[in-house]
Amino acid sequence: MKLSLATSALYPFTSRFLELDGLRYHYLDEGHGAPVLMVHGNPTWSFYYRDLISALRGDRRVVVPDHIGCGMSDKPQEYPYQLRQHIDNLERLVLSLDLRDITLVVHDWGGAIGFGMAVRHPERIRRMIIFNTAAFRSSFMPWLLSVARVPVLGDILIRGCNAFAGLATRLAIHHHDRMTPAVKAGYLAPYDSWANRIATLRFVQDIPTHPRHPSYTTLAEVEARLPLLADRPAMLIWGMRDWVFTPAFLAQWLSIYPHADVRRMHDAGHYVVEDAHERIVPWMRHFMTKDRIAENAR
Repeated sequence: MKLSLATSALYPFTSRFLELDGLRYHYLDEGHGAPVLMVHGNPTWSFYYRDLISALRGDRRVVVPDHIGCGMSDKPQEYPYQLRQHIDNLERLVLSLDLRDITLVVHDWGGAIGFGMAVRHPERIRRMIIFNTAAFRSSFMPWLLSVARVPVLGDILIRGCNAFAGLATRLAIHHHDRMTPAVKAGYLAPYDSWANRIATLRFVQDIPTHPRHPSYTTLAEVEARLPLLADRPAMLIWGMRDWVFTPAFLAQWLSIYPHADVRRMHDAGHYVVEDAHERIVPWMRHFMTKDRIAENAR
């Protein structure tokens, strides 16, 4: 995958790869210090977190993978693109790098995948920063996602027209001036052909809305174990203009982690980091520093 010069300047990081059963799993590993593990969703990739990475790598170790099928990772056409597999892959990265004392940062599908790993290894998790996402079951399905799940039609729209990733650059952001040509090109770069959009479609198809769905049991297991992390500090940063992960999802998170530090962003959409990274970085720094000071005082 090649980035334009303008887009490359926005993503000045060193690519690393973990081999997973013959496939290359791309990740970034920037900086030194306590690890911050950032897990992206669909149809984004590690590019989504670029401003957070640049801001934090001076005194933190920031690890950001691309799920198989996404970003700079391999995009096999025959692959179990299901929640359990993505959790397994992230778990293998965490264990391979022996990450401990982790600040877990999640967005979109990264919530189910990141927390899926975290509840398997709660002893490795120090705190959580949660952007618009879910790691629990929901019957809510926006009509645009429902259309994208229709057999054949979904293939045409997502793999043929790149409608999902393309529309997201308009519908997932509130401050449209931030979606410059270079930024838009960065989001779309990995998904430039029918073959390379395989995971974009499979993620949409993998949303488990009923018990017969193959990922329903996996998500239910993650949901049931979320209380294992209830004693960890949590911060919820929510784009209130998100039409996918609506404020109802925020309320659900607060029912699980009622003591979370909550920041409601009324001028941000689903791509909340894109809309407001300048405000988010100081909040994250304060949250992580305050938590560590409180621990040392005990």
